[in-house]
Amino acid sequence: MSHPASNFSAPPGTALPPDADFTSKDALPIGRARGRGSGLNPGNRFESVRLHVLGEHLDAVRAESPRGTQVQTKVLPDQTKSFINPVDSPDLSMKWTVNPYRGCEHGCIYCYARPGHEYLGMSSGLDFETIILAKHNAPTLLRRELAKRTWRGEAITMSGVTDCYQPVERELEITRRCLEVFVECRQAVGIITKSKLILRDLDLLAKLHEHRAVHVAISITSLDNELASQMEPRASSPRDRLQTVRELAAAGIPVSVMTAPILPGINDREIPALLEAAASAGATSAGWVMLRLPYQIKDLFLEWLQRCFPDRAAKVESFIREMHGGELYDARHFVRQRGEGPMAQQIAATFRLFAKKHGLDKQRHALNEEAFRRPALGGQAELFA
Repeated sequence: MSHPASNFSAPPGTALPPDADFTSKDALPIGRARGRGSGLNPGNRFESVRLHVLGEHLDAVRAESPRGTQVQTKVLPDQTKSFINPVDSPDLSMKWTVNPYRGCEHGCIYCYARPGHEYLGMSSGLDFETIILAKHNAPTLLRRELAKRTWRGEAITMSGVTDCYQPVERELEITRRCLEVFVECRQAVGIITKSKLILRDLDLLAKLHEHRAVHVAISITSLDNELASQMEPRASSPRDRLQTVRELAAAGIPVSVMTAPILPGINDREIPALLEAAASAGATSAGWVMLRLPYQIKDLFLEWLQRCFPDRAAKVESFIREMHGGELYDARHFVRQRGEGPMAQQIAATFRLFAKKHGLDKQRHALNEEAFRRPALGGQAELFA
């Protein structure tokens, strides 16, 4: 059975009651956690046992907490034994990734990484955004792996799965300590985040930039603060993300903007404005990815869609299906990130047109992998490198 996210967290398989009020901004439905993206905690796809909450209990919770319940974030230690991960997907540009955390407190409803929590015996719903596994020993592992004779200094992406600058990083500083190792080794790194917290580490980014060994991508999905807070409840605001682009660019750090994911019928109309704002802030390139809904993310997204956009939920769902041969997701490489059909082609053409108009159609700055220098472990540890 899935682990509960807190004393409040509904057991796996629990859905919201049919009479829940999805339209009021002042009252949250039962099963809804304040400030969180997911309204469900679906059962783990690897487990056959499902629990359901009795209606009497739901009525009691509603009476006790009509505005929803605050769910506290739990941080657990991740005892991983390795840190640098190879990437073998042909439609991804990255070759290596590091992920200081598993799970992400940003709570983005569309996050393709959510199913990863199911490998840990938890749910891809509320568990994913309230139970965070932190790799406290990541800097030590990173230094050891960069010291191996087989490591050739190829560029690493931080992070390929969850945001390395999510809120818990402010206190734990695992990402910052990893960057210190990158600086020591002049290891090339590309960073993607939707958090202004990255500005805290501008000193380290500047040192990497001296060797042309860093690139930052800021994810901006909407300029509408209300929409962004619905999609990404604990991420930095659109204004703060644009300001982050400005400050990185002003410091000379190569920065791009990812208008990803594109939700047809929700934020696709913002592509021209997003790209104009990105260029004005100092971004030099931009990218996009279509909404991806593998596994239980389908249920999470459709519940969110009905809750936040009941007037157009059916139309948006039909757009998604139109781009995936009638299904909600097509896992084929090169199709999963773009979709197919007239609407997908229109979105791609719109992005190309306005990216070119604003000078964002250039290739990203190539990272310098030649600057890498292997760290010295010292003592007997070098015998095993």
